[in-house]
Amino acid sequence: MSPLYLVLSVHNIDESFLETLFQSTTWHRFMYQNGDTGARADRFAIKDSTFMSMPIKVPTLAEQHKLALAFQKLDHAITLHEEKKRQLERLKSALLQRMFADKSRNPSVRFKGFSDEWEQCKLGDISSSYSGGTPKAGTRKYYNGKIPFIRSGEISKDFTELTITEDGLSNSAAKMVGKGDILYALYGATSGEVSIARINGAINQAIMAIKPFEGYDSYLLASLLQNNKTKITEKYLQGGQGNLSATIVKNLKLKVPSSKEQKLIGILLLRLDRSITLYKHKLELLKRLKCSLLQNMFI
Repeated sequence: MSPLYLVLSVHNIDESFLETLFQSTTWHRFMYQNGDTGARADRFAIKDSTFMSMPIKVPTLAEQHKLALAFQKLDHAITLHEEKKRQLERLKSALLQRMFADKSRNPSVRFKGFSDEWEQCKLGDISSSYSGGTPKAGTRKYYNGKIPFIRSGEISKDFTELTITEDGLSNSAAKMVGKGDILYALYGATSGEVSIARINGAINQAIMAIKPFEGYDSYLLASLLQNNKTKITEKYLQGGQGNLSATIVKNLKLKVPSSKEQKLIGILLLRLDRSITLYKHKLELLKRLKCSLLQNMFI
């Protein structure tokens, strides 16, 4: 083993219990008090002999076994949910590549009964769109209201860090969007990201809201835009830096199927996204449960 590691042999203690104990924070205080951070705050060292002198509190072997087993089952559940989430994400990625039309205007995988070529059209010809604005910073009466204020990094979230008031909305270029609208990030690190709005709220100037015309499915168009993100950013952004404009987005050319096929594809992708979100939510709950147990089941 590398000299960076200390190898232990345990006696009269459950190995899994000891491993779980070190996932908790009960031993951190000892490390802070007896270790050495040195000149760099991101480096930490402690002598082997000092580490081995650390006092730990342990229950009976029978209770150790039960605690260890409980955390093993919890870790197994977390691993299963992570794997199911990854499988669904891989499935969605594969479908996005194969269910959308290529240069031949025909996808390689389709629902039964559809054979027509997909139509190429500009996004601006099949939808309306607008961007928002930001209430004047520092004006207290414009902020901390009841209207969620969506920024470009929050287009796929169901919450926002900032909220604005009715005064903030009416005295700025901020615009309202509703659940189901397509949100497209124009500025900054998230340029080219697209999502379906999960909440009713106001958007700033870094976001473009897109509302498809009748006969065009929001979920399908959002998926088409997301699937073409790399091509769009490589073409219009220098080295991944810079901003997209509303004109550029409106002039994007997309290959679109008939309205019936759009709905079927949109429903499939929507169900996949809901399943992915469900597993993500369950994962977060399981991890929070484990964190809570680690804090409360060890002394």
